[in-house]
Amino acid sequence: MENHEQTRTALVTGASAGLGAEFATQLAERGHNLVLVARSADRLQRHAEQLRAAHGIRVEVIVQDLTAPDATARISADLAAAGLTVDVLVNNAGFGTAGRFEEIPDGRDQEQLMVNVVALVGLTRALVPGMLARGHGSVINVASTAGFQPSPYFATYSAGKTFVLNFSLALRSEYRGRGVRVLALCPGPTQTSFFDTVGERAALGGKMMAAHAVVRAALVALDRDRAYVVPGLGNSLNAHLTPRRPRRLVTAIAKLVTRSVLDTPAPAEPNQPQAA
Repeated sequence: MENHEQTRTALVTGASAGLGAEFATQLAERGHNLVLVARSADRLQRHAEQLRAAHGIRVEVIVQDLTAPDATARISADLAAAGLTVDVLVNNAGFGTAGRFEEIPDGRDQEQLMVNVVALVGLTRALVPGMLARGHGSVINVASTAGFQPSPYFATYSAGKTFVLNFSLALRSEYRGRGVRVLALCPGPTQTSFFDTVGERAALGGKMMAAHAVVRAALVALDRDRAYVVPGLGNSLNAHLTPRRPRRLVTAIAKLVTRSVLDTPAPAEPNQPQAA
């Protein structure tokens, strides 16, 4: 990542569990100070205490529900009040919905887009200008292998992740040579609480990767200034081969795979779903 002679500060959303907690841990191991953002105050505080004790770093906690329209403004105000500048932004927070579009509870997909897309764009817009002014910085946006093709019964989720992927690639092109790196992380099924929300069958038979392996792949890709990374050989092959087929065929094939989610009982909603 960037030069380690000066301590950097990383902000991680969805940091109370799953990929977010793992990002916080691995960034702490690299010597970064941290700002952890999620809506689960107790879990955030416990994780922050563990990281302070293990690594001797500064760890600040911001409790914020990212579905709120003013979430970015509130986080920015908290950062300013604490005198913090952010060198590494990890837009990890997110959740998914699965099932027939018209049967998903009214408003739930809007909340999903507020977290997966609107808050991600808002935080990037709030923090990138400071990175550019300082001449260094990094942004990791968590997309998904679902972003490489339309996914019936995951219509809003996959469309949102397509936005994240293309948004990240476009920004990376804009900021090349200006000191700011942008990486899209596109994991396949990952062992996080994401599947507490959409049900385990939403993994669709794919082998789940461990969160630590996904985060390690992301940080290595960032070190190498990659545009995006798809951890796992099988995930990478599927992501790169599928889009080469006609879109109607891709959608039809995806439907054959994803329709199994219709038989999945609706799970209880977790306190802080994580991106995958």
